[in-house]
Amino acid sequence: MNIVQQLEAEEKARVLGDRKIPDFQPGDTLRVNVKIKEGERERVQAFEGVCIARDGGGVNETFTVRKISFGEGVERKFPILSPNVESIEVKRRGVVRRAKLYYLRDRRGKSARIAERQTVRPAKGVVVPETGAADKGDEA
Repeated sequence: MNIVQQLEAEEKARVLGDRKIPDFQPGDTLRVNVKIKEGERERVQAFEGVCIARDGGGVNETFTVRKISFGEGVERKFPILSPNVESIEVKRRGVVRRAKLYYLRDRRGKSARIAERQTVRPAKGVVVPETGAADKGDEA
């Protein structure tokens, strides 16, 4: 690890503190809670939409979230390590085959939908054996 990577890792640990960044990728629906300062008051505002891109790396990494608000497309770009980003929640996982989903800007309605990624779960009542328990030949 060179000195730049070491400094970036230290800065990332310092900025994040006890915050946790979930593992997400383009196509996932996110809820980003952002701190908004209005005069003397500070409040948290949620911005929920589809992640259409992740850019950069290290301490400069950003992600772009797109939502439709009152019929208008709204995009916001957030730095991952910004102190104004209070938390990031993954609402649903999407299946896409691109790293950048800029084509969604031109789509409306059903054509702009993203399929949900299905997680494989065992069926009800099916007992999954522990690893090593179903070895052949060890019936003693």
